[in-house]
Amino acid sequence: MKISANLKVLPPVAALMLLATVGCGRDSVRVYNVSTNEALAATPPPAAPAVMPAGGMPATMPAGLPVPDTSSLPALKYTVPAGWQEKPPTQMRLASFSIAENGKQADVSVVPLGGTGGGDIANVNRWRGQVGLQPLTDDDLQKVVEAVNIDGLTANLYDVAGNDTGEADVQRILAAILHRNGTVWFFKVSGESALVEKQKPAFLDFLKSVQFTGQAAATPPMDMSQLPPMHPPIGGMAPGAAAAMAPAANIGEQPVWTIPSDWKTGPLTQFLVAKFIVPGAGDALAEVNVSLLAGDGGGLQPNVNRWRQQMAVAPASEDELAKLPSIDVPGGKAILVDINGTNPRTGKPGRLVGLILPQGGQTWFYKLMGDAATVAAQKDALINFVKSAKYPGNS
Repeated sequence: MKISANLKVLPPVAALMLLATVGCGRDSVRVYNVSTNEALAATPPPAAPAVMPAGGMPATMPAGLPVPDTSSLPALKYTVPAGWQEKPPTQMRLASFSIAENGKQADVSVVPLGGTGGGDIANVNRWRGQVGLQPLTDDDLQKVVEAVNIDGLTANLYDVAGNDTGEADVQRILAAILHRNGTVWFFKVSGESALVEKQKPAFLDFLKSVQFTGQAAATPPMDMSQLPPMHPPIGGMAPGAAAAMAPAANIGEQPVWTIPSDWKTGPLTQFLVAKFIVPGAGDALAEVNVSLLAGDGGGLQPNVNRWRQQMAVAPASEDELAKLPSIDVPGGKAILVDINGTNPRTGKPGRLVGLILPQGGQTWFYKLMGDAATVAAQKDALINFVKSAKYPGNS
């Protein structure tokens, strides 16, 4: 039996209404509509970290992290293969399904990420690591990729199967990566190897049925800087860097800064010590985020490349990193990072200016990011803001 479904993705602060018509011996049509006028109750955070299948992404954002903005993404229309159990969309997944057969389980997800999403090779190698395989080189990747069609566009299909050791729990990940209008769409089925292999024809049929409806935009669904600790490495992050990017164990008293008069205090998340909204000309905006991480915060290169990824800019080489200037500020020398790229919120020219300050076994991160003209006008203000800091315990 085939099931047709429309999934309309509107603001995540909306209410989800499920209209299900089930007929005996007939196809079922499920339509998901989202009202823009009512609030969607957030899924309560689990008491313990969620266990994800190989290659999976969590269904909801961890406690304290901002809800992803999917308000400008296009709607999806698709046909659900027989045997797939459709689940309601979540804060991160715009479509989600489960497959169960003879006690075996598989998970299907559709997840959009802004910019490059970390790059195909980084994601494929992350999946390979999850099923116990060694990473591939760029040349090797080209030998295993298959081309598939999704709504008239060519996507890259990767079949990542763990080595058959005779164990019953050998995992397999079948994933299509589609780069479209500043957003990367990940269509994945993961689970027990034999079941995933059996479901490959159905998965390919599902991909062929996908249609993007409505106007697409370049707005990413989540700020990659807000990935929780222990998230699998993405893009420029080295393995283990995400684990190192844990908030400092004891942030303690906030520094005292001289805050520019046109900066407005913004809402905090668990990763931020301070946040400011900076207005520009017209409706242009930029934001200043201040965070404090333990140790070196994961290292200079992973953090700089994480910022570059947010701006849809290629990773920096070690030679480029060695040329980054430093500025004398209270507490030491801050590395100055200045990146011109694409504003992930608007798809228009954007800029990121950041200062990274190691101090007392911890690292402060100051990031000004948003509309290119606004950031350019506020760069000196950010530097003066950092220079004005009086840190607890320092004279």
